[in-house]
Amino acid sequence: MSEPRLKYVMCASPAGTHRMAYWEWGDPANGDVLLCVHGLTRTGRDFDDIARTLCDRFRVVCPDVVGRGKSDWLVNPSGYSVPQYVSDMLTLIARLEPSRLDWLGTSMGGLIALGLAGALAMSAAQRPDRGAFGLAPEQTVRLNKLILNDVGPQLSIDGLSRIVEYVGKSPQFDSFAQAVEYVRSVSAGFGQHTPQQWEQLTRHVFNRQGDHWIKHYDVRMAEPMALQSPASIEAAELVLWAAYQSIAAPILIIRGEQSDLLSPGAAQEMLERNSNARLVQFPDVGHAPTLQSQSQIQPIVQFLLDD
Repeated sequence: MSEPRLKYVMCASPAGTHRMAYWEWGDPANGDVLLCVHGLTRTGRDFDDIARTLCDRFRVVCPDVVGRGKSDWLVNPSGYSVPQYVSDMLTLIARLEPSRLDWLGTSMGGLIALGLAGALAMSAAQRPDRGAFGLAPEQTVRLNKLILNDVGPQLSIDGLSRIVEYVGKSPQFDSFAQAVEYVRSVSAGFGQHTPQQWEQLTRHVFNRQGDHWIKHYDVRMAEPMALQSPASIEAAELVLWAAYQSIAAPILIIRGEQSDLLSPGAAQEMLERNSNARLVQFPDVGHAPTLQSQSQIQPIVQFLLDD
């Protein structure tokens, strides 16, 4: 399958409704779903290479998180936060009705997975037991395997500051080549790529409007990020660590060896705090591995297919 199917699901927020687009690869009746969730300013098309590799085995679903790609923009930019994204993903999962759910999350996509894990653990602990009159315990969302691509519960303030620096800017370019060069300049952590790969990494995050190429996401998403303080980040980390430690599924942690978002110490602490986790590091790359090369794709394939 060379191209995915574009679909959408209607989601809700306190301000109303919005449509979330998603790209679906493979047999639409396949109950084994691999949900691939992208980073902050990216789109579901970041996973084209890994989706082509795995779509014979999984139904690979790659959403454009609200505010990005083909999805709607929110009325209120304060909604660009993990709780809203978790709500949207639950709506999507309900639509997909997976019999097996695996999750691959790059950066923000991994934080959304942790947010979902925390919500599931909290609701399971607090939900009143209805005995034989309620749903069976297995009739709930469960993560089968989780892949965290260069992200974890400990958030690097320096790394976050670097990202915030360019997220809210809205430059315009006179040519696609200029847009490609811009993406290269702000994504040096991606590591070495061919000119064709840089074009692929630019194609779905810049759109042509009239005579100019503009960013294909809502730059207002930087507003709630700019309000984060060291105290609020510390509080968020406590919640994320609790969520991470609650995960009973196998976890693959991917780290770029030059990453400024996931430190070596944080990755080691993740191994210590959850015995289900294992770590793979990719050389000559920072934040975040793009999962375009076979050397980065194969460890993921092996992890997902191992019994």
